[in-house]
Amino acid sequence: MSERPNMRQRGAFLLPNALTTLALFAGVYSIIAGINGAYISAAVAIGIAGILDGLDGRVARMTNTQSEFGVQYDSLSDMISFGLAPALLAFNWCLQGMADISPTAGKLGWLAAFVYIACAALRLARFNSQAGGDDKTYFQGLASPAAALSVAVCVWFFEDQNIAAESVRWFMWVLTIVLGLLMFSNVRYFSFKTIATNEKVPMFWLFLMMLALVLFAIDPPTVGLVIGSIYISSGFIMTLIGRRKRQARRALRRNLRRQAAARRAAEQEAPAAGEDKV
Repeated sequence: MSERPNMRQRGAFLLPNALTTLALFAGVYSIIAGINGAYISAAVAIGIAGILDGLDGRVARMTNTQSEFGVQYDSLSDMISFGLAPALLAFNWCLQGMADISPTAGKLGWLAAFVYIACAALRLARFNSQAGGDDKTYFQGLASPAAALSVAVCVWFFEDQNIAAESVRWFMWVLTIVLGLLMFSNVRYFSFKTIATNEKVPMFWLFLMMLALVLFAIDPPTVGLVIGSIYISSGFIMTLIGRRKRQARRALRRNLRRQAAARRAAEQEAPAAGEDKV
């Protein structure tokens, strides 16, 4: 008997899925550390998960080990590491303390965490359903790792500066909701996926990378907060620029159609004028 051609392939590629598993482990560790009050460790764990998440996809593409299983596994890992973990970190650090203000404020605290988690799930579902046709240069909406790192670096910064959670809980409440909504928005963010690793770059970029590493080593939470703020702001700028370009293209197409219609009308009137003279 011949072997059936449509038999499902068993097993999974080890290297990219191992990196995804490590990212998932970091996300779960962040949740547990946050519950136990180790907030800086929880924030750092989210950062490690972000690094591993950036590596697994690139390693899969470089080694030609992409698979549908890897895509789905990575999405589920992202939901834990960049959906649940940052929302619970924000809740455990300060949002649950909003119950001290009033019962209603306490409900608003956990509802902000829910909004973030729900938007992360919606963003991942939209990304998976549109992955084949999207422009790889930009993300539609803030990527869940970027949103998670923004929450983590804020908690890390406030803890490092000995700023009490009670004094910034409304700020964190707004930040948690805004980051969640940005994930499911249409704001465009540069994806960094189109940067080729096998092409030469100007020496200036290497200098900037070295400078960023030195500054990050000196004061990681402050530098991370600055970089995150710049990246989040860049999405609004890119969206406005892209909208203006689209409006300019539409206006150009309208002008071209009008000019074409005017030429056709003139061509139709020219023979009629000749017949009248005859």
